[in-house]
Amino acid sequence: MILFEHPFNERVRTYLRLEHLFDRFEKLIGRDEALDHHFCFTTLFEIIEVGGRTDLKTDMLKDLDRHRLHLMTFRTNASVDQQVLENVLSRIDSAFENLNGLGSKINQLVGENDFLSSLRNRISIPGGTCGFDLPIYHAWQQKPAALRKEHIERWTEPLEPLKTSVDMLLGLMRDNASAQKVSATAGVFQQNLPQGKFQLLRLFIDPALNLIPEISGNRMMVSIRLMQQDADGRLQACNNDTTLELALCS
Repeated sequence: MILFEHPFNERVRTYLRLEHLFDRFEKLIGRDEALDHHFCFTTLFEIIEVGGRTDLKTDMLKDLDRHRLHLMTFRTNASVDQQVLENVLSRIDSAFENLNGLGSKINQLVGENDFLSSLRNRISIPGGTCGFDLPIYHAWQQKPAALRKEHIERWTEPLEPLKTSVDMLLGLMRDNASAQKVSATAGVFQQNLPQGKFQLLRLFIDPALNLIPEISGNRMMVSIRLMQQDADGRLQACNNDTTLELALCS
């Protein structure tokens, strides 16, 4: 199944973007080619751009605390595995503490490192990291892969609390919903939502159907229009009745 996700607010949209960037970063740093490590840096600078806002940290701390308070109500529920519950609460507390102690390290990550600062200034210029433009970077790219990885991991270590918190929040959100089968009549599905209850939609589509969803939604309702791509790459409306799997996460 192909999974499509749609956020219902700006905060969750930012979480999904950060998750996407961290996933890309981990794949790239695991490779050995200097070109892959080059795109590690482009991804790193995107992470700093998205994750460096001061209001984001405040929002994440509030969300972690909200989940913690909600889960604590299950401590007296005999049907809940208390060991698993305490483990999750401990992980939330750890993520909260580490994120709260992060301070302004995300924004300072590049400014306090001359190598990263010079690279960031050049990397947005088309071809700006050629050997004659940035010889220090060209020399660094010739170092052994293991050493390059060691440098990148050391420079990006301050981002770990941010990554852990994003993974924790999205995981808690996704785990509290189960996928249900719904019918898209003539390629369209619409549903009213309880105001403010849901934050994320997850849509599962069989790849054999060759369908691409156009999703729009907010706190009040969600609308899905199913499309198909023709031979020229253009999207055309699909007018067939289709069964989908959908989960709404709070």
